[in-house]
Amino acid sequence: MENLHLQPQAVFDFFLQICKIPHGSKNEAEISAFLQNFGKELGYETIADSVGNVLVKKPAYPGYEDRKTVILQSHMDMVCDKRPDLDHDFKKDPIKPYVDGEWLKAQGTTLGADNGIGVAAAMAVLADKELKHGPVNCLFTIDEETGLTGAEALSPELLQGDILINLDSEDEGEIFIGCAGGVCNYAEFKHIWTNISGDMFYMKVDINSLTGGHSGDDISKGRANANKLLSRFLLSVAEKYEFYLCEISGGSLHNAIPRDASAIFAVPSADKESVRVDFNIFAAQVQDEFSATEPNMKFTLQSTDPIKRVIDPAVTKNLLRSLHSVFNGVFAMSQDVPGLVETSSNLASVKRTGDNTLLVTTSQRSSIESARDNVSSVVRAAFELGGANVITKGHYPGWKPNMKSEILKVACDTYKQLFGEDAKIKAIHAGLECGLFLEKAPHLDMISFGPTMRGVHSPDERLHIASTERWWRHLLLLLENAPAK
Repeated sequence: MENLHLQPQAVFDFFLQICKIPHGSKNEAEISAFLQNFGKELGYETIADSVGNVLVKKPAYPGYEDRKTVILQSHMDMVCDKRPDLDHDFKKDPIKPYVDGEWLKAQGTTLGADNGIGVAAAMAVLADKELKHGPVNCLFTIDEETGLTGAEALSPELLQGDILINLDSEDEGEIFIGCAGGVCNYAEFKHIWTNISGDMFYMKVDINSLTGGHSGDDISKGRANANKLLSRFLLSVAEKYEFYLCEISGGSLHNAIPRDASAIFAVPSADKESVRVDFNIFAAQVQDEFSATEPNMKFTLQSTDPIKRVIDPAVTKNLLRSLHSVFNGVFAMSQDVPGLVETSSNLASVKRTGDNTLLVTTSQRSSIESARDNVSSVVRAAFELGGANVITKGHYPGWKPNMKSEILKVACDTYKQLFGEDAKIKAIHAGLECGLFLEKAPHLDMISFGPTMRGVHSPDERLHIASTERWWRHLLLLLENAPAK
């Protein structure tokens, strides 16, 4: 990538530096120190708070001192996801970007353009002393992807400015003025192990290579959820045959639609061929159901070594019924903004957290607080009916649109000036940190925009190169035309 001379060069050069530094969520110490040193080496006032958020303050270009202070905000952490067969340690191995036609991708992992490209753009603004703009404060937050904890812990003193431009959106030419709030439910299933006897046959089922994606941006695109498909198949087997569950897992991140899931189970040897036939029928049916959105979906059923113990059948029944019945997908569409998902839920992951404990993680989103709490209670009820202990936490607020925003008008005017067409004004179903910022500093005038990305939160993540240049040009003209005080 260093010799590819992508434009804008400064932005992509800084992005490459970021790719070399481990910066997964909750592992931001090194990237936080890097940004602090970067600001100090430029000679700018640099502040870091106790959790690792960083603020770098760049003075106005001469003649622009009368402009309102703009906060350029991006988050420094990335979602860490990879192909199942790839040997990659996100805590020490660099991301390896490469160009594929019009897109920048990573070799088998998430790219981290969400939100590394926003961090890189802010760094490029800080580094270029010839850019014309008023006072600019670049705010880099930690841990956006796993709970917005950096924004939540942020002191209002670091929100020093009149305007906040969030650089964490994913469609160039679209200016976002609102986002969803969210919450997570964690359902804990405790079980005992039991031994089984008789002539039993053990099988391992894998569902993988689904499209996956962002549980907010992509929830309305009709993609399959690996955990839902797995529980659907296992329950169908359990209702037809003598069935014992040995192990189950699927998904990894609360904000990603799960791409892979697997389980090990046992049935009487006399039924093994019937189960294989049922599996083949199931796989064909599901592939037909999702033929438009899951072209690479794979189903595998194979024999495996016997396991001496199995999960208590009563807990197995409750677990599978809960997973099968719990709501997943779009719960409601907005009545105010055509085409906007208002409320949704994602069955994110199933994993073992102890020898006798399985944890199911789900996330709910809504642009309306009461609707968020309602779908959260719907999900919680499904698991509690299955005997799980459910903890609800991680509430974060949404961001209500302001069509009278001063910076929105400037953003629309400058986009039309540059490209001869109107930018689209939208709200987003994904969660942004803007709602938390607005709680701490209600005076802030905010927008969010960014270059085009696809497949975020998955190894298919890619950044559109040409859109990055358009977005950069728009950002510079927007800063130059920031309103006067």
